[in-house]
Amino acid sequence: MALIDQLRDRLAQAVAAPESRSLARGLDVAVTFAIGHEAVTIVCSADGPMIAAAPGLADITLSASEGAWREALAPCPRPTYHSFSSIQLRNPNFVVSGDALVIAQARAFLEVVFAHLTTAEPAHGEPDLTRLSGSYHRIRSAGGAICNIYAESAGQGAPVLCLHTAGADTRQFHGVMCDPQLGSNWHLIGFDMPHHGRSLPPLGWDGGIYQLDQATYLDWCISFIEQAIGRPVALIGCSMGAGIALALAAERPDLVTAVIALEAPLRPRGRRNPHLTHAKVNGGWHSAAYVRGLMSPSSPAEDRRRAAWIYAQGAPGVYDGDLVFYSDEFDGEPIAKRIDGSRIPVHLMIGHYDFSATVSDAYALAGWIDGATVTEMPDLGHFPMTENPPRLLEYLRPILATLTEQR
Repeated sequence: MALIDQLRDRLAQAVAAPESRSLARGLDVAVTFAIGHEAVTIVCSADGPMIAAAPGLADITLSASEGAWREALAPCPRPTYHSFSSIQLRNPNFVVSGDALVIAQARAFLEVVFAHLTTAEPAHGEPDLTRLSGSYHRIRSAGGAICNIYAESAGQGAPVLCLHTAGADTRQFHGVMCDPQLGSNWHLIGFDMPHHGRSLPPLGWDGGIYQLDQATYLDWCISFIEQAIGRPVALIGCSMGAGIALALAAERPDLVTAVIALEAPLRPRGRRNPHLTHAKVNGGWHSAAYVRGLMSPSSPAEDRRRAAWIYAQGAPGVYDGDLVFYSDEFDGEPIAKRIDGSRIPVHLMIGHYDFSATVSDAYALAGWIDGATVTEMPDLGHFPMTENPPRLLEYLRPILATLTEQR
C-alpha cells in the first residue's frame, strides 16, 4: 500500500473515534496532511470530522517527507514523531503552518488524531483507591495566607510527600500511592496545592490573575510539611513538583530526607503559550491537549486519556499560572549546586518522550549534585506516574528499596 493511502486509512480511523468526534465540536476547520505533493485533508464542520473527497484550501497544514511520515506512522513512533505538539514544537522535519489561534482551537482534536494513528497497550485497570484516606488541613503560610488544603495518604512507615505537576493535583499519584508493596514501608502522602484539585484558593483571594512563584510555592510546601506532617519527608515530585523538590532540598535540607525527581527540568523556557488562557480557546481542552503531547505512545491510551482528564478539570488560568514558575522562573543550575548530596540522596528519573524536561537536563542536574543518580525511562513521557503507573513502579521500587536500606 502506498504511504499516502496508509495515511488516509489511519486518519479515517482516527476521525471516526468517539473522542475525535467529541473534541471536534464547534470546529470549522480544514487540516491537510501532506507527503510531498500528495495530501489528505480532514474537514471539521457541524456534521463532525470527515476525510474530504479531495484536498482543498487548508486552515492548518502538516507537511513532511515520506521518511518523516513513516516515522510518525510507525507502531511506536520515536520521540518528537509521536504527537501533534511534539511535531509542531520539536521536530524540524515537519512544517506546521496555520494561524496560531486556529491551531490552538484545534489542538485538542489534532492531539487525539495523532493518538489514534498508532496502537497502544491495553489499560492496566485502576489502582485500589480504597487504600487512600483523605482530609482537609487548615494551613497557614509563613506569608500569612490561610488555605484549607486537601491531602490524602496510603501505606505506613516513613513519610514520602508526592508533589503534583503544574495545573494538576494529587490524583496523578494514585497509582504510586496505592501500591501495596510501597505501602508496606512508606507512608505516601500527597496534597493539592491551593487553586488546584480539591483545594480552593486561599481565603481572601480577590479573583485576580493566578501566577505562582518559587517563594510562594516553597512557602506552601514548607508550611504543609511542618503543620500537617510534622517531620522530615522524602520527596517524589514530577515536573514543577520535581523542581520544587530540588528547591526544598537546597533551601530546607532539615525537612528533606531524600529526593526522587521525576521529569526534573533544567531551564524549561518556552512552555507557556498565550492560548493557554484565552477567551477564544477552550482552556480545559487546550491544557489537556498541550500535556497529552508529552506522553509516550506506548502508554495505555486509557491511562493517557485519564491523565489528560485531570488537566481538563483544572481551573481557568491555573496551568498557565503554574508555568510562570516552571517555565519563566525556574533555573535548576543554582539550585542543584546548593544541594548537599552527601546528606540528601537525589535520584533523577527521566522519560525519553518528554520534550519539556529532557534526558540532557537530568544529567546536567545530576552533575552538580554529589552522588546523584539518573534513571532513564525510554518508554515513558512527562507524566510517568499517571500515563503508565505499573511501568513507572518497575523503575521506582528499586530506588525506594535503596532508600529503605539507607534509613
